[in-house]
Amino acid sequence: MATSSASRPTWQRNSFFQFFASVKLAVVLLAVIIVASIAGTIWESSFDAKVARAYVYGAPWFNIWLMVLATNLAVSALSRWPWKQHHVAFLVTHLGIITLLFGSLIGRIWGIEGTITLFKGEPPSNRLLVDERQLRVRDSDGVIKGYRAEFINRPPTPQRPSDLGPLASGARLSIVEHAPAVEGKLNPKPLSEGGTPAVHFTVATAMMGQKLENWLLADDDHEGHGTFNMGLATVDLKRGTAPTIQPSGPPAAGEVDIEESIFAFTKAPDQQVNRVARGGSTGAKAVLSQPTEGNKGSVTLTIADKNWTHDVAANLGRDTPLEGSAFMMRVETYWPDFRIEGGKPTSVSEQPNNPAVVVTLRGRGVPVAQSSSDPHGAPGAAEQTVPNRLTLFIADDGAITYDLTSRTAGRSTGKLDVNAPLPTGWADWQLTIDRVMPHAEHFMEFAPATTPSTTANQPDGIRLRVQQGDETIEQWVPSGWQVVMPTKPQPLQVTYGFRQQQLPIALELLDFEVQRNEGSDSPAGFKSTVRVTDREGSTATGQCWMNNPFSYPGQWWRTWSGLTYKMSQASWNPENLGQSTIQILRDPGWLLKWVGSLLICAGIYMLFYTKRFRRPTAPAKAAAVPKPADEPQLVGAEK
Repeated sequence: MATSSASRPTWQRNSFFQFFASVKLAVVLLAVIIVASIAGTIWESSFDAKVARAYVYGAPWFNIWLMVLATNLAVSALSRWPWKQHHVAFLVTHLGIITLLFGSLIGRIWGIEGTITLFKGEPPSNRLLVDERQLRVRDSDGVIKGYRAEFINRPPTPQRPSDLGPLASGARLSIVEHAPAVEGKLNPKPLSEGGTPAVHFTVATAMMGQKLENWLLADDDHEGHGTFNMGLATVDLKRGTAPTIQPSGPPAAGEVDIEESIFAFTKAPDQQVNRVARGGSTGAKAVLSQPTEGNKGSVTLTIADKNWTHDVAANLGRDTPLEGSAFMMRVETYWPDFRIEGGKPTSVSEQPNNPAVVVTLRGRGVPVAQSSSDPHGAPGAAEQTVPNRLTLFIADDGAITYDLTSRTAGRSTGKLDVNAPLPTGWADWQLTIDRVMPHAEHFMEFAPATTPSTTANQPDGIRLRVQQGDETIEQWVPSGWQVVMPTKPQPLQVTYGFRQQQLPIALELLDFEVQRNEGSDSPAGFKSTVRVTDREGSTATGQCWMNNPFSYPGQWWRTWSGLTYKMSQASWNPENLGQSTIQILRDPGWLLKWVGSLLICAGIYMLFYTKRFRRPTAPAKAAAVPKPADEPQLVGAEK
């Protein structure tokens, strides 16, 4: 017989209790979670895990939704009170789901996930980089404050800035804008004495209608501001005076292996750029014809008195012999609308507005311009491999001299006056120095990147605003940089980048190995040997490689409980084999997730495959059939 609602306890008949015990509520909750999970999976595959985490898995509404689901499951289980044997499977399944949800919640709140980049020979490090942006501010009172700076959901705008509140000085700090790519530009400040000499120059080409400008600091190779690389050539600045070129020795004879690349332009056939990679120059001349009817034109090579003409499209990336010579020709790259952007050659459109091509010649022959090396600085055969380069020298009195190397015009030195153009011999590029600072200090200005082709290599950044009385100070801060804002009474030091978290353990890289595929230099795997030290002074050494993490502490019960730090090989630097990036993961809710999953499986098994935990089937009640009355017997009737 079914239990009537009047016989239930009072707390089960409460409207609030009945709402959370409703099956309809459970269906709605599960449906929304399923749809959200599908959307999160699509966003993660289309963008990245951070987008899916921001909109779904890490969003506040999703956590609240899971808590409501756990409440619904718990109240639904209590609604069966008093429990009977056939309720066991139902209760075990609900308990498993609740345990799984709480394990996930514990992992989100108290879990650790991030990376540490280690260098061989350096002290142990415990600074974990978490995949979450943070703004760190050293206030005027010396206190370091951290502000969350993730802008996927709601990026700040000048009309709607993100207010971070007051500082110790009473000023208000806010984030005005976020840019996906920020580029820095050197803009040194003059000093009365000391500092570093600086020059500002421009290089221009009439053929491509381009003009590049940059500041250089003398001998600033550590920060990279002493050199400007424009792709075809390099310009650098040093202290002192340019050396004097000594006369070269007699030419040497003999065939050598030659490899030479020729940069040719349709609009400037006489302004080709040669680069000798090995041996010397072939003396070849390359002419690129104007493309017509959608083709890429043809290139004509002239060596001595012989000519060869080949279609660019048909020979792009192919080695083609030059008949009657010992050389092979290969069209390496073709640009229909050539420009230099970010120091690299590129094409700004598919229209043949400024066609350019690179042709490589390989073979064995006698270089046309070969000379012996001179220890006093004379150009020799080895100098043929030196790229186009201009070294500027600034003396103590501010006089500027130069040492210019051009693959087509050779090497030259001399004095350079301010605002006097210097033909470089690199196609039709000319360099002009327009400003000189004998004493300057390093200063960088940042702004959002304007060139789409270079944004992939640029960090993101934020624009900060400090409102101090009637004065407003704004400054762009790129990711990974520390910038000083001139506030009063003390300057404000701000840093924007990944959030750092200090671990109770420190890691030291003892060794890093790269395993190579047999018979080749391609990497087959990476292995890091690390030493772990905790605050009590205990140490342990282990190795981690692909699909083989190293855990600390290593006790089995810590591993099964999730109370351990799991270290895995994350990435490496091919240019520095003494560097390794380790991923560290700690999930204190790991055991609850496993227990919850096992309870769910056990509950489903009992529900469908164990009869004793099923709801008993009520016996069918026989229909009440009235008993027929005895029929009257006729007297004298035969029996």
